[in-house]
Amino acid sequence: FTAPANKEDKFLVHDLEVESFGAGTSYEYEDEPQEIKQAKLEEKAIPTFGDADTNHEIEHLRFIRSPTEEPEAEGPPVDMPTCLLCVCLTGSVYCDETNIDAIPMLPKETSYLYARFNQIKKVTVKDFADFPTLRRIDLTGNLITEIEDKAFSQLPNLEHLTLSENKLLRLPALPPKLRTLAAQHNRIKSNGIKRNAFKNLAGLEFLYLGFNRLDKVPANLPDTIRVLHLQHNNISTITDNTFCKPQDSSYIRERLTEIRLEENPINLAEYPNSYICLRRLPIGKPYFGRVY
Repeated sequence: FTAPANKEDKFLVHDLEVESFGAGTSYEYEDEPQEIKQAKLEEKAIPTFGDADTNHEIEHLRFIRSPTEEPEAEGPPVDMPTCLLCVCLTGSVYCDETNIDAIPMLPKETSYLYARFNQIKKVTVKDFADFPTLRRIDLTGNLITEIEDKAFSQLPNLEHLTLSENKLLRLPALPPKLRTLAAQHNRIKSNGIKRNAFKNLAGLEFLYLGFNRLDKVPANLPDTIRVLHLQHNNISTITDNTFCKPQDSSYIRERLTEIRLEENPINLAEYPNSYICLRRLPIGKPYFGRVY
């Protein structure tokens, strides 16, 4: 005789594994209240982790931030503050259209600086102190009215200097290895350029001084000059030694192939002896009715 199973002890087994009862096995009494059954189902739906999984999940959750939580503030790098505002790429610094009003602090290895179309008003000696690798500076389209005289002359390897579209009245001392000077569209007068400003620049090739207030061609231009732009100034006269050497009839300016003097009050036809050393005549008012 076998005693009948007690109804209260009767239960059903779900999710049985063939080999063993695992941790995932659930037990359900037949007469268990519905609320308890639902609670067990919800408990079963909560994922569980082993020790390794738990640690991994905690690490992952450290990077989850509430949408309303403010990000942690990060302080600027001490060595390169300019690179937070400008773009720094392997020796080149690009600060175009950033509304800066002064030359920014540059990384020591800077070779090329582009700070165009900003609000810079003055350039000081301290701005470029101890930058032996600088080769190009472009400050086009600022509001520069003053450049301290030795701001650029202390740069031993500067080759290209662009100061176009500013409000300059004078040129500062220039660096020894300069090849290109672009200072068109300023307010520079002839008395704002020193007599020997270009004399010792043995590598100067391109000189752009158009759209200024010059009343004469700059003196003592080196033989290395290839392009000279002086258009849209107030130049009214030139002399026999402006470009040539009257005392040396064999002297030829081999490299100077482009001189622009259009939109000046000078009539170039009145100075025929001023071009005998040139390969090409300057561009300007018509010579005897012809345009050259």
